[in-house]
Amino acid sequence: MESPPNHKAKFPSGIPYIIGNEAAERFNFYGLKAILTTYLITQFFNPAGNPALQQVAEAQANEQTHLFNTLTYFLPVAGGLLADWFLGKYKTILWLSLVYCLGNAMLAGFVTNLHGFMTGLLLIACGAGGIKPCVSANVGDQFDDSNKHLITKAFSLFYFSINFGSFFSTLLIPVVLTHFGPAVAFGIPGVLMFLATIIFFIGRKKYVRIPPSGFKKENFIMINLYALFHPSKKIKGESMLSAAKGKYSETSIEAVSAVWRVLAVFAFIPVFWALYDQNSSEWVVQATKLDLHIFGITLLPQQVQAINPILILAFIPLFSFVLYPKLEKAGFKITPLRKIGAGLVLTALSFVIIYFIQVAIDEGKTPHVSWQILAYIILTAAEILISITGLEYAYTQAPASMKSTLMSFWLLTVSAGNFFVTMINSSISQKGFFSKFDGANYYLFFIGVISFFAILFFIVSGKMKSEKPG
Repeated sequence: MESPPNHKAKFPSGIPYIIGNEAAERFNFYGLKAILTTYLITQFFNPAGNPALQQVAEAQANEQTHLFNTLTYFLPVAGGLLADWFLGKYKTILWLSLVYCLGNAMLAGFVTNLHGFMTGLLLIACGAGGIKPCVSANVGDQFDDSNKHLITKAFSLFYFSINFGSFFSTLLIPVVLTHFGPAVAFGIPGVLMFLATIIFFIGRKKYVRIPPSGFKKENFIMINLYALFHPSKKIKGESMLSAAKGKYSETSIEAVSAVWRVLAVFAFIPVFWALYDQNSSEWVVQATKLDLHIFGITLLPQQVQAINPILILAFIPLFSFVLYPKLEKAGFKITPLRKIGAGLVLTALSFVIIYFIQVAIDEGKTPHVSWQILAYIILTAAEILISITGLEYAYTQAPASMKSTLMSFWLLTVSAGNFFVTMINSSISQKGFFSKFDGANYYLFFIGVISFFAILFFIVSGKMKSEKPG
């Protein structure tokens, strides 16, 4: 029988250090991302502002930005395995944070040297990507039966710290770049990352540390490889994975089957990230061509994206406690698959707005920034529907032994989406096939892509069953 929650229990003593570390690290990450694309254009790819070179310069900058995102969200797989099998979460976070700091130092020190600057971005991707799966898991590790009822509050604070750091850095760092130059603008996030590492180190004696488990033979990759290379052992009438029976436990095989069922949904998620992550690159470039006067102030192009973290904090309770209950009360059943489908539609709608903004720009007009803010509002709603729901779906559909595996696959959907955009922009920068998608046609192409996937998702999701694993 489960014991009732101890209402006198306190937060684990290590939690404030973890949350402080996350706020500072996210300030660093989103601060440098806020100015990255436009800085690459003005400093490296078209410093003279030659209109004839602008399309290629923008494509090159977008390519590098999305490549950075691709690596950042691909490397969590390696970081998670390093922590779970060999070093443990604490050592992985600490050592990769130092790599992260070195990357920041190189950004600030090589603001006029493209190779040095790119090396800094690579080191940051290794650091940020490597610690990503460990930090949130480290929050959960701090709780036991006496205070586990507080874990939801802890993750709420953790999520708040992410958006707190993101909001203020996105507003501040573009101002610093304008008034104090790139060395200071990239240096301040680096100082915050060093501070994040110090905060994490100070709390070292207060953390609960789960030791690494060593290499697990019954993992997702090994079971699938065994089944793939032993097709003759497949049991008639059963799935390909039945070939692994006898070599691996039936529990592990069923867990792998559960992962594949979730991956059928995850297959549609990269296209969302391909569009979503353009709000910190392509949309910022578009903002340089807008009328940025609003409410008596003039925004910098890089500051418009600061609306996203504020909207996230507002939309989470709005959707959870107002919108979803009202729809359920009206007789509309809210399911994870329906949320994801609605999110894909809203993502497409946000790009329709961006498309018409770009049409006006291509005609020589200067649209008002309020139109792009409207697109951000719709895109953030899509983020709530897809990003949070995707994790919820994974955790309810997969057994405990495969939840970490699914977290890695979720992050890989971000990487895959960004890699797709990297390839598109690489083609444009090299005057390849996709260079025909210039101006508004660029956004029209992505509207077509996500519309196709949304329609396909509605067809496929109608045949999917949401069953909790036994």
